[in-house]
Amino acid sequence: MEMPKASDADKERFRSLLPDGPDVTVKPMFGNLGAFVNGNMFAGLFGRTIGIKLSPEHRQQLESGERTVPFGPADRPMREYTGLPEIWNEEGDGDDARAKAWIHKAYEHVAGMPPKEPKSTTRTAGR
Repeated sequence: MEMPKASDADKERFRSLLPDGPDVTVKPMFGNLGAFVNGNMFAGLFGRTIGIKLSPEHRQQLESGERTVPFGPADRPMREYTGLPEIWNEEGDGDDARAKAWIHKAYEHVAGMPPKEPKSTTRTAGR
């Protein structure tokens, strides 16, 4: 399976939709991007698809009212993430405000989770 890569324009748009703040970190992930708060990913870019991690209530609300898509590889989508509707990926269609609102809900949900502990970089003997 070939991993879709986000274009520079897709990456720029993704960054423009994220909440501003010193606690938001954007990192490259397999040719795409992930947005993190407290070490936990709240939004990601996979090809042109933006995926977000919502509370169960908000996820159900979004998925029941919009044509969401799976997020991640077709054979192994990330089950805790919902892909925003593909039509929202088109710039200038007026859906940026809707995408920003849902991304902000994901940010708030994930920001309320315990911070992710950094992985230890030291190796123990015998490994």
